[in-house]
Formats: sequence, C-alpha cells, structure tokens
Amino acid sequence: MIVGEQKPFEEIVKMIDGHKRLLVAGCGTCVSVCFAGGEKEAGVLASMLRLQAQQSGRTLEVLEQTVKRQCDPEFLEELVAKVDSVDAVLSIACGCGVQFMAERFAKKLILPGLNTRFIGVTLEQGVWSERCAMCGDCILDRTGGICPVARCAKRLHNGPCGGSSGGKCEVGKDRDCGWALIVERLKSLGMLERYSEIVPPRDWRTSRDGGQRSVVREDLKEQGKFEPR
Repeated sequence: MIVGEQKPFEEIVKMIDGHKRLLVAGCGTCVSVCFAGGEKEAGVLASMLRLQAQQSGRTLEVLEQTVKRQCDPEFLEELVAKVDSVDAVLSIACGCGVQFMAERFAKKLILPGLNTRFIGVTLEQGVWSERCAMCGDCILDRTGGICPVARCAKRLHNGPCGGSSGGKCEVGKDRDCGWALIVERLKSLGMLERYSEIVPPRDWRTSRDGGQRSVVREDLKEQGKFEPR
C-alpha cells in the first residue's frame, strides 16, 4: 500500500492562511490504513483547524468529506458540491490523489495535507516498512523475492557494497543490508547459485529516469481508445 504521514500541523495552518472556507478531503483506501488520511483523520484534522482558527481569532469554516479513492474519477464526483462551495481543498490523500483532484477541479486550489513516503507493508500495528520502489522492471525472481532497489541503500544489483557488516547497512546499524537478506533467502530456497549470476547494467528508463509513466491495457491500445500521457 501507499504509506504517507500527515504534514506538521503548523505547516498546514500556514498553508491554508487567507482562506475562509476550506474542505478537508480524506481518502478511504491506502492512507486510511496507515492512519494518515482516512475519514477519522479528516474529522480530527478539521476539528483541530476549527479550534486553531477560533483561538487565533480568524474566520474559517471547515467542511470535511472522505471518498473511497481520490485517484479514481468516479469517486471524485461525490466531492463536486462541496468543492464548488469552498475557497480551497486540503487533500489528505497521497500525492496521486492531490494531483488528480487538481486535474478534476482545475479552478480550485488543491493543497497537500500529507507527505507521501513509499509503497510498503504493515509490520505490526502502527509500523510500516518500504518494500517496492516502483522501478517498472521487477527482478524478484532472481533475488528470492527481496527487492535490492527498495531495500539496498545504493540500489546495487550484483551483491552488497564494502560497507555492510554483520548483515547491517553502513547507512545505519539499525537497517538490514538488503543483499544480506537476499543471500540468506536464496540459501533457504536452495538457490544460492543465483547469487553468482551477473546482472547486466540496468535500463532505468522503466523507472522515473524515463519521465512520466503510463500503463494502458492492451485491448484499449488495439482499439485506439486511449493514448498514453
């Protein structure tokens, strides 16, 4: 899932300064799971903003609404009435949701209430860890299901650097070395010979180095119904 965390409250207050009618728009999927941008968080944040405005003597009316996903157009239609009635929208979705809201409501100022961190997993209640860097060319078949792009600090593809020690990364001794994890995993699978296979230089155009990415279903391509953008 996409993991995000709410921006510092003082930063949000400064961001909305000058607006008299605000919508706090929550997202009910990924960021609700990590307790950053769901219905409960939207309600709490809206209440905090109302209280802060009252205490500082500012005029501010805060509306709130949470949709299932801000990254799908059909769910954004649920927000039309409230978006039309406010000066600005504070979206507590991921960066995709904020940008898609800005596209749909082009004449409204859409502000980000979260910092989007990574795609990750839930290790335990309240603890999330990055697992995927969305590189566009998955090599997990060669590394025992552990991603060196996301879990090696240097994104190395052919084994660990010289700085790892005792299974820990030189970036911080509280961090596992991604390649130490890969080696142990390959051993446990009886596939350690994969470690000796040299991975050729990577074509990073499948990642962000190639610019904005799009995925279009093959049947839509064939029908000429959609052009990547």
